[in-house]
Amino acid sequence: MSTSPKRPALRIVNEQDVLAQLRGTQDRIADAITAFAGTMMFVYLHALWFTVWIVFNEGVFGEGAIWDPFPFGLLTMIVSLEAIFLSTFVMVSQNRQAARENVRADLDFETNVRSEVWSIHMGRALGVDPVEVEKRVQELLAENRARMNGTIPQPPKGT
Repeated sequence: MSTSPKRPALRIVNEQDVLAQLRGTQDRIADAITAFAGTMMFVYLHALWFTVWIVFNEGVFGEGAIWDPFPFGLLTMIVSLEAIFLSTFVMVSQNRQAARENVRADLDFETNVRSEVWSIHMGRALGVDPVEVEKRVQELLAENRARMNGTIPQPPKGT
């Protein structure tokens, strides 16, 4: 089915398509690490790891099993490095989330503009006065803002 020059094809952008174009291998890796680090399994594995480390290095299995004696300097360094990397992955994921929200906002704005233009054209075709409609919209918006600010009472439920 071809479109004639008089009728342009509608261009509706899918949010997932835009986000897929923005997402690279590094982003997928960062998201996977952040997703795992935010689970209880991550907490359980670390609790087990710390317990085993401390038990071995307190000499429970003999002096030969100690590789990082108290105060566990190697463990402290490893945990510090892990914290640095995890916080970096979290920031990367937050930046990606902000980019996703920007894409969504742009697409929402485009949809709103498209809806407004279509509404104006349909209203004109039906003989609706756009000035009167906009006046009523402004009244409703002002009333809604006043309700949200608590300056006018809410109408009773069911009316």
